[in-house]
Amino acid sequence: MHTKRFSGTSRYVATDDLSMAVSAAVTLGRPLLIKGEPGTGKTQLAEEIAGFLERPLYEWHVKSTTKAQQGLYEYDAVSRLRDSQLGDARVQEIGNYILKGRVWEAFTSEVQPVLLIDEIDKADIEFPNDLLRELDRMEFYVYETRELVRARHRPIIVITSNNEKELPDAFLRRCFFHYIRFPDTDTMRRIVDVHFPNIKKELLAEALEAFYRIRDVPGLKKKPSTSELLDWLKLLLAEDIAPEALRATDGKSTVPPLYGALLKNEQDVHLFEQLVFMHRRTAR
Repeated sequence: MHTKRFSGTSRYVATDDLSMAVSAAVTLGRPLLIKGEPGTGKTQLAEEIAGFLERPLYEWHVKSTTKAQQGLYEYDAVSRLRDSQLGDARVQEIGNYILKGRVWEAFTSEVQPVLLIDEIDKADIEFPNDLLRELDRMEFYVYETRELVRARHRPIIVITSNNEKELPDAFLRRCFFHYIRFPDTDTMRRIVDVHFPNIKKELLAEALEAFYRIRDVPGLKKKPSTSELLDWLKLLLAEDIAPEALRATDGKSTVPPLYGALLKNEQDVHLFEQLVFMHRRTAR
C-alpha cells in the first residue's frame, strides 16, 4: 500500500529527520520507537500521523500496572460469575465476556490504522517482551474462544518512551528508532509560529533567549520543555508582559516573570537565583 510521506501538519512541526524516520518505519513495517525529553511532542506525533494520513488512531496509554495481555484482550470472569448467579442467559456464550484491547481493535480495523503505545517504559520490564510475538506476527490467539485474531492491515505502530527503564534488546531489534532532539532556536521559532502566529518578534526573541538561558543552567533537576515554553508564552501574551521585562537586568528581578510555567520545583528556582546573583556580583 502506497502511503504519502508524513511531513508535519499545520499544528505539528516535523524535522526532516523525523519525517524520514516515520517513512522508514512504514516502509519496513516495523514499530517506530520514539524517545526524547518529556514535552517534545512524542505522543502528539501519533495523533498527527493519523490525521495526516486520514487513518483511525488507537491509543494505548501504558501505566505502571499495565500488563501486555490488556492490549490484546481481557476475560471478565467476575462478570460472568455474577451473571450466572443471576441466571442470565448470556453466560452460555463466553465471547460475551471477552473485552477487546487496543491492539485487537487496531488489528480488526477496516483500513490501516495508527496504533500508539504510549510510555512503554512505565510498565514492568517484561512488558515489551510479552508483546514481541504479537507485533512480529500480527496475530494472537484467544484461548477462551479458540479464535485466532489476525491483523487485516499491518498498523503503523508508534511507541513512545521517556527512558525511565532500559528496553530489552530483543524488542529494540524489531523497532525503527528515532530520538527527537530538543529543538534548536530556528525549529523552536517554527513551533511557536504554529501556536502564536502573531507574536511580536521582539517578545519572542527575548523569551527564547531567557528560555534557553534557563535550560543551559547546569544542575537543573527538570529542564523546561517545549510545551512549558508554549504555556509561558501564552501567559506572557495574556499578561501583556513587555519584552524588556524578560531581560532581567534590573537589580530586583532574578528570574523571568511567571517563571512557574518553566521551573517546576524549588531547588531549580533557588539554583537559578543563585547563579543570577553570582553573575551580577562578578559583573560589577
